[in-house]
Amino acid sequence: MKWKSVLLLVLLIAALVIIKLVWLQPKNEKPPQAGNAKGGASAVTGYVVKPQSLDQKIFSSGTLLANEEVALHAEVSGKLMAIYFKEGQLVNKGALLAKINDADLQAQLKRLQYQYQLANEKSKRLNSLLNIQGISQQEYDESANQLNLIQADMSYTRALLAKTEIRAPFTGIIGLREISEGSYVSPSTTLASIQQTNILKLDFTVPEKYAHLLQLGDQVQFTLDNHATPQWATVVAMEPKIDAETRTLLVRARCQGTQGLLPGAFARVELKTRQQPMALMIPTEAVIPELKGKKVFLCKSGKAIPTKIVTGLRTDAQIEIVQGVQEGDTVIITGIMSLKPDAAVKITSMHTN
Repeated sequence: MKWKSVLLLVLLIAALVIIKLVWLQPKNEKPPQAGNAKGGASAVTGYVVKPQSLDQKIFSSGTLLANEEVALHAEVSGKLMAIYFKEGQLVNKGALLAKINDADLQAQLKRLQYQYQLANEKSKRLNSLLNIQGISQQEYDESANQLNLIQADMSYTRALLAKTEIRAPFTGIIGLREISEGSYVSPSTTLASIQQTNILKLDFTVPEKYAHLLQLGDQVQFTLDNHATPQWATVVAMEPKIDAETRTLLVRARCQGTQGLLPGAFARVELKTRQQPMALMIPTEAVIPELKGKKVFLCKSGKAIPTKIVTGLRTDAQIEIVQGVQEGDTVIITGIMSLKPDAAVKITSMHTN
């Protein structure tokens, strides 16, 4: 009897499993179908490429520099006897700014002046004697040579005295003083700096591919964080080579009317080169960077076709296409990161400028 009970229990369980599989399966559940892995066409937004006017502008950053700037140093070592300038003062070219102790040189010059007077009187007397054949020509020549040597020593001493004076190399504004009277100075000691700020220089860089667009005399507009009004400068010089490390060209512009502008300030530079009336522009979000360049997806016959491109100038929302795209092409600008080559797409909307 026991084995019959076990057999009935097994048959009951098997019947329940069959009923579950056959009668209780959901009617709307369908087995997966082969061949549906790709799914339907992706909905994307397109942009029809058409020519438009483009102001070719180059954006960069730069630094304002004083037209002339010098750190003031003494040419000789010695005690600083006097300072004749005030901090922040405008001084003219050649103005005496500081004086180093020159007592020993002054004494030496005075001694030479006495020697010169004696030698000069002696030379005059010998010349009179020479005229009457009272001395030989050699004696007179030795006296004249001694007079010339004393004159040379006096010129050398005056040159040393000039080195004890520190004068303004150009008209400019003195900066903060870094030393006081009575200090011992040497050629390595900085007294102050002097800057010429009525004219300022603007140094900035441009990428290598834009270097051919620059010309001397181009107008540059720049703005500063502490100066709301845009300023203008004129390109006056360019480096004759491209920097091998940064692949940029260093450009220098000069600006007049610099009231309120300070050297060392950071400047945002905008350089307008020329206008291009038939530029092909697309939205920047359509461009996909690659290891060896850039590409976009074009919509052709309902498929996404990857196309390599060469870009040009950029605005705040668009970028110029120099090569790879033609007028009338439809560029895909949404969902591009998930697209694969030849994927089916459907344009659901068009982007407008």
